[in-house]
Amino acid sequence: MSAPSSPARLRGLALIALAAVSWGTTGAVTTLLVTHARTTPLVIGAARMLVGALVLVTVAALSRPHSVAEALRRAAGRDAWRWLALGACMAAFQVTYFTAVTHAGIAVSALVAICSAPLMIAALAPVLLGERLSPRLIAALALGVAGTALLVATPVSGTTAPRPVSGVMLALGAGLAYALYVVIAKRSVALMPPTVVSALTFVVAAVVMLPALMTPGTATQLALGWPVFLYLGAVTTAAAYMLYTAGLRSVSATAAGVASLLEPLTATALGVVLFGERFGVAGWVGAVLLVGGLGLVVAAERR
Repeated sequence: MSAPSSPARLRGLALIALAAVSWGTTGAVTTLLVTHARTTPLVIGAARMLVGALVLVTVAALSRPHSVAEALRRAAGRDAWRWLALGACMAAFQVTYFTAVTHAGIAVSALVAICSAPLMIAALAPVLLGERLSPRLIAALALGVAGTALLVATPVSGTTAPRPVSGVMLALGAGLAYALYVVIAKRSVALMPPTVVSALTFVVAAVVMLPALMTPGTATQLALGWPVFLYLGAVTTAAAYMLYTAGLRSVSATAAGVASLLEPLTATALGVVLFGERFGVAGWVGAVLLVGGLGLVVAAERR
């Protein structure tokens, strides 16, 4: 198989960046849900998976009926482990990340999970995918992780966490789950259309997380916040992961991991604009480093 052309890689990178920006809005939306609908984090994660799965299955069935039929045949055969693994990784990320937030707080959990994932991808991709880490990508990874750390760690001071050690371990688990998802998805999109890959992934994840929607009080939470749940499921989940998996076809897994760091940059910007959060010197330095890392990724993909 020939390598994707430079324009194709840049288009793929743009799709991944757009998906990351979409993910960056989830923090602000989740804050509204928790504040106004008293929604628990696990219910938010489970509802995202369910709505996302319904949207993706509908899109896949309408746009690629033959691919869906072929995927279902494969799902029952030798490729079944791919969809099961992707769905399990996605569900594991939701559970470990949102539980980490309750143990170690939002800032620490985001710092550990978001910064560790690209490093784990960079470690797994050469071994499992045979990808070569160029000097530009290594430098971009270092700048991106350092910038994200400054962005996310800025509000940590002064916060208290009930179980910080277990929270950090859970956040590391979330980073690993996301890294495994990216590596497995990178191989899967070479075999099946991205929409079909995403649909199967979220069907499995929705089934795994379904028990969270059966807890007492869930119906009230869903009724109070249903417009926001639709946005989370349809836009930040279904649409974003369709964009991400489409971009992953022509972009290396490591480059995709760095580009996805636009998520915390978007979340921080929304926090400043919508919630009056302070963007100090460390935050500005982090933003500059992150943008510099993304610039190196673009330069690497152009080559």
